Amino acid sequence: MTLRADLHVHTRHSKHNGTMPFLGARDCYSSPGDVYRVAKSRGMDLVAITDHDSIDGALELLDRRPDADDVIVGEEITCWMPDSGVEVHIGAYGMTESLHRDVQALRANVFDVMGRLREAGVLFAINHLLHFYRGQLPLQTYLRLLDDSPALEVRNGTMVPAHNELVEMIAALWEPGPGRGRLARVAGSDAHTLRRIGHTWTSAPGGTRDEFLANVRNGLGVPGGAHGGARVVAGDAYGVVARYVAMLAGFGPCDVSSWHRAGCLGFTALSLPFQFIPFVVAAARKQLERIDVERVREQIGSQSMASTHQVPAKGADASIVSEA
Repeated sequence: MTLRADLHVHTRHSKHNGTMPFLGARDCYSSPGDVYRVAKSRGMDLVAITDHDSIDGALELLDRRPDADDVIVGEEITCWMPDSGVEVHIGAYGMTESLHRDVQALRANVFDVMGRLREAGVLFAINHLLHFYRGQLPLQTYLRLLDDSPALEVRNGTMVPAHNELVEMIAALWEPGPGRGRLARVAGSDAHTLRRIGHTWTSAPGGTRDEFLANVRNGLGVPGGAHGGARVVAGDAYGVVARYVAMLAGFGPCDVSSWHRAGCLGFTALSLPFQFIPFVVAAARKQLERIDVERVREQIGSQSMASTHQVPAKGADASIVSEA
């Protein structure tokens, strides 16, 4: 039997939104129950919830469905590379309340977080590998992450195809260090609205949730579904904005006081003529993403990516991947 799960999905418990923080908007307004319903309707056998630095969405779902054996308690953990300020997002699957508390205290150092997750024996992956990397530190140093992670998100439903394709190539060709297995592959939509849940997924053999996760860890996961781009990101942005306005109007979780709500409504009304901006910003960011990905691809083709690894450029013979 083969099971399918979208391993990167957000709910309203992903509360932080860094865009115009004075507005008090969330990253997502989808309820866990709606996420579950939509994921199942789109053929997902298992439902993973991976909120930003929170497992409350998955716990809320389990409170409503205490006997559910098809829910994966996940979390997207925000971490940083030490001494560089580079942000890293880790998708972890099979989280508990105690493990969640432990990793929150370690997030300043991504290697400490990965060490704690390995100690707990849970599957985790580095999400959208190149999303935050802008050459802030040598690429070889940055890719040390791959030696400490069992898996890599090789298809993210918001990243452009070139990004996902390069990351999948890296996962396939990266030579593991001593005592390490090859990088497993995961995929997910990174949906912040209901419209894209289940459009990108991971398939793996198994008859149960635990068998599925074990087989993904063992390298049997297969990515499937859609890549991303400007339209995808802008669509999510407009969806979040619409739900934010609904919240200000009294529908959904209220995150601002009454006087603050009035000010936000006024700002929203004044900004209506400029609602083309999210698409312009998304298009610009995706163009920069393509440029950054090509820059990394060129670096990968010209130098060793870690003290013991090499990865070829696009079109190069995979046989050149070897220990230095």
